[in-house]
Amino acid sequence: MISSAMRQALVAGGTARRISPPNPWVGAVLVRDGEVVGVGATHAAGGPHAEVEALRVAGDLARGATLYVTLEPCHHRGRTGPCTEAIVSAGVSKVVVGVEDPDKRVSGQGLAALRAAGVAVEVGDGHEEISNQLLPYLFQRTTGRPFVVAKIASTLDGRVAMTDGSSQWITSEDARRDGHELRADSQAIVVGAGTIRSDNPRLTARLGDITYEPLRVVLGTAPDDAAVHPCREFTGDLGDLLDDLGREGVIQVLVEGGPRVVAAFVEAGLVQKVVWYLAPALAGAAGGLAALETLETPTLETLRRGRFLSVRTIGEDVRIDLEVSWR
Repeated sequence: MISSAMRQALVAGGTARRISPPNPWVGAVLVRDGEVVGVGATHAAGGPHAEVEALRVAGDLARGATLYVTLEPCHHRGRTGPCTEAIVSAGVSKVVVGVEDPDKRVSGQGLAALRAAGVAVEVGDGHEEISNQLLPYLFQRTTGRPFVVAKIASTLDGRVAMTDGSSQWITSEDARRDGHELRADSQAIVVGAGTIRSDNPRLTARLGDITYEPLRVVLGTAPDDAAVHPCREFTGDLGDLLDDLGREGVIQVLVEGGPRVVAAFVEAGLVQKVVWYLAPALAGAAGGLAALETLETPTLETLRRGRFLSVRTIGEDVRIDLEVSWR
């Protein structure tokens, strides 16, 4: 269950999804005498956290109010001061927290500090919904590695390129636009050098007048004149790559291809979610390149099974979101 105030905080947190990383996208709502007196969302790194923004909006009305916040307030000093201190100084009487923060710098310390200061604390309001919204962040802070999303765009029978190598465009413009939303939600994009040579993508997220430029990682060497520059070139173990990106604060990685690259991430058990765009088109078994070209499954016992999160149409195509459960 989720209260109406926490749902409002959840919505506010969603507005910070592409702004706050490497910090979490958090929302906060202050309620006094049954009325909302302040709403805040996390700003870009170095800016106010959601709690501080809500307190600023509320002003003196924060005293005696209840603060609803999607994630446990921080109790450490980084680019900004501890949110716990701001909450106590403002005279907030109660804090309702959706999810505890697994970041080792927080991890219960924020809750303990508030309680020690005499602030009533409640945890768990909207836990499921908030955990889903913050899943990439929670995963990265728990494991040290970014949350990995593998994106595939293919024909209905799983072909990502035709016999002559052509692949642009199998899916519709609507699906491609949706793919740019995925890019905008990610702090890094990984592709193979073969994809760079064949398609020469820029790997930016272009959404209307806004262009997002995540870190572009090329497995191998990109040609000097490739549109993907500036990029990072990498050779080596994929797990080491994810360790490096996690240490740099990357929360979500989008693996875009090609098929051998996606298959390698799946084979290594490094993918947490698959987003698959299916076009209403058939190529045939001999008609082109398979979406997971090098992935082998010798027996039914080794078949990789996940869980469908959603299936929906986007333009003339279908988008399937698959939660990965194999290891």
